[in-house]
Amino acid sequence: MNEKITLILAQMAALENDLRTAVHEQESKMFFQIKGKRVEFESSVKAAHRKLKKNFFRWLVTDRPQNLITGPIIYAMIFPLMMLDICVSFYQWVCFPIYGITRVRRADYIVFDRRHLGYLNFIEKFHCTYCEYGNGLMSYMAEILARTEEYFCPIKHAHKILGTHTRYNRFLDYGDAADYEAKLEEYRVALGKVK
Repeated sequence: MNEKITLILAQMAALENDLRTAVHEQESKMFFQIKGKRVEFESSVKAAHRKLKKNFFRWLVTDRPQNLITGPIIYAMIFPLMMLDICVSFYQWVCFPIYGITRVRRADYIVFDRRHLGYLNFIEKFHCTYCEYGNGLMSYMAEILARTEEYFCPIKHAHKILGTHTRYNRFLDYGDAADYEAKLEEYRVALGKVK
C-alpha cells in the first residue's frame, strides 16, 4: 500500500475517533447517563417522555395499515436470523482460536437499549428490539466475516464494490504479488492482537 493511502487511512481513523467523541458529547447533553447496561434519564426528561408516549389503542388506529399487514412476514424472519446467529457464533467459537484470531464480542454489536425510552409504547419497543437484534447481528457477522477474509484472502477486488467492511481498505491491492506470503502472515499475526 502506498504512503498516500496509508496517510488517508490514518486520517480517516482519526476523524472516526473525533466523530465518536462528538457524538458522545452530544449524548451527554441529552440528559442521560449510562450505568452499566442501563440508560437513565433525568426526571424532567422522563416525565416529558411519558407525556409523548402513545397508548396502544391510539397507536393501533394511527399506525399505517401496511405495517400491520406485513408484520407477520417481518417477524417470521426471526427464525432464520437466530439460526444464522447460532451458526456464525459457533463457527467463530470453534475456528477463531484455532486460527489465532481474536473473537468478536457480540455485546459490541448487538445492543438492546431502546427499551429505556419512555416515549415508546410496548409495541414500539418490541419493534426496536427486533431491529436492534437484526441490524446488530448483521454488523456482528460482518466483523466475523471480515476477520475471516483478512485471515484467508486479504486482497482487494479488481472491480469497485460498494459496502466494504472496515478492514477492506487495509487489504493488499489486486495483483500485488510481491511478498504475498509474508504479508499474509503479518495479517494473520495482527488478527490475534485485535482488541
